[in-house]
Amino acid sequence: MLSRLVLALLASLMLAHVHAAPAPLAERWAGLRAEQPKLHIRDAARALGASEAELLATNVGQGVTRLKSDADAPREIMRRALDLGTVLATTRNESGVIDRTGVASKLKEKDGEASAGANEDSERAARMRNIAGGYLGGEIDLRFNFSNWKHAFAVVQPGRDGKIARSLQFFNASGTSAHKIFLRSEAGVAVFDKLVAEFRLDEQDAPLTIVKAAPKAAKKPDAGVDVKEFQSAWKEMGDVHEFKQILGEFQLSREQALRLAPAGAAERIAPAALRSLLEGAAAQQVAIMAFVGNEAVTQIFSGKIVKTGAAGDWYNVLDPNFNLHLRESALGSGWVVKRGGVTSVEFFDKNGDLAVTFFGVRARATPQPQAWADLAQSLPRLVR
Repeated sequence: MLSRLVLALLASLMLAHVHAAPAPLAERWAGLRAEQPKLHIRDAARALGASEAELLATNVGQGVTRLKSDADAPREIMRRALDLGTVLATTRNESGVIDRTGVASKLKEKDGEASAGANEDSERAARMRNIAGGYLGGEIDLRFNFSNWKHAFAVVQPGRDGKIARSLQFFNASGTSAHKIFLRSEAGVAVFDKLVAEFRLDEQDAPLTIVKAAPKAAKKPDAGVDVKEFQSAWKEMGDVHEFKQILGEFQLSREQALRLAPAGAAERIAPAALRSLLEGAAAQQVAIMAFVGNEAVTQIFSGKIVKTGAAGDWYNVLDPNFNLHLRESALGSGWVVKRGGVTSVEFFDKNGDLAVTFFGVRARATPQPQAWADLAQSLPRLVR
């Protein structure tokens, strides 16, 4: 009798444990989608304590296919994607999203990776490794850092409008979105299908290795910076592209460098100046360049904008082939920056990470347009 009571008690305890165990991620995501059908997958991942890549992987075999992502696979996939025709390219970070619809341009043979031989210097060789045969300028303008592309998927599922949507989606080691490409042309479907067949991962049910994002490296204290030498290097810049090298030389974060810049070279503005900048560019038809990126890729828009406006927490550009979305509440600082004869306007989030950078559109080796310089100069400064 006693043994039967003990067994019954153990059974009830085991049943209670099963009931207390969390539901599988796929079930929890399905439930969340049912409750909030318009919730973006990135926000769903945050709500569920998972990564976006992990959520996507729960649908492998149901319209989701894992693609090879080791070695040069991401670069080769992007090279093949040049033949998809019209696409929507989406790149984002924690505070901004850039969407561009168009056709990516290809490099000419003499300008592409085929020209990089054994005699090329190491810097050029490294640069060429991060080129996928195109995407330099034109409608889909991208700068790659393929070492941070760790997971890849092909997705064929109904979109919000009920129509079948096809996309290639890439993620970093922590499962955070790096870049996405959505087909916008029926002519690209056959190319897409062939690409997926070629790069399909053999073991679709292999564990998805997600690595927790490393904490940000501690900043070098201002007291440890040779400010005089740094400011001298800033003043000697002959090209804006030298800035990255100077940051590395003095071991500075980007926002820290702006704080320590020579007088008048970097002037602080309020995050609210974002609206003034975009509204002014639209009203005056000043052509701008907008850079939004993450550790894996940066996407660039160049051109004039028309429609701007706020929607909830976001301030947006909503033109037919270009959308820009910036989360205003996440922005912590803004700067008007002058270096190498060029003016930029940069906004950082509250963690000091770059959200978006703006330049005026200009031809290479030519002065920046006065209309852009005037627009940047018109933004109200904050006292440092």
